[in-house]
Amino acid sequence: MMRKFFFFLLFPLLVACSGKPSGPDAALLASQAAKMYYDQLLKGDYGSFVDGRYQPTRMPESLRQQLIANAKMFVAQQEKDHKGIKLVSVTDGRADTAKHVANAFLTFTYGDGKKEQVVVPMVEVDKVWYMR
Repeated sequence: MMRKFFFFLLFPLLVACSGKPSGPDAALLASQAAKMYYDQLLKGDYGSFVDGRYQPTRMPESLRQQLIANAKMFVAQQEKDHKGIKLVSVTDGRADTAKHVANAFLTFTYGDGKKEQVVVPMVEVDKVWYMR
């Protein structure tokens, strides 16, 4: 009788522990993608940063150039306000795998020593994570 009771209590625990699907964690992948896009921005690769934004249709080149100009202005403003962003690190991530969306939580470390946490909404399309 005691053995059956023990098994009855242990079985749900075993199922819960083994129920997690194997493979990469969607929240981690989305957060790493967001960090990669911001690392590209800080390296001056504005085009790659802009290309990391999800566009359901082909973006006109004039809009792409405007977004690149906006990215350059953002970096220049951070340089002026905080002596630039010196480091981007992943703080956390939350994903809704059914909807293929996530929020990447990044921490910006500025040249003036300040830190700021930002949330980057992400969307997965054809197994690639893009910023929304």
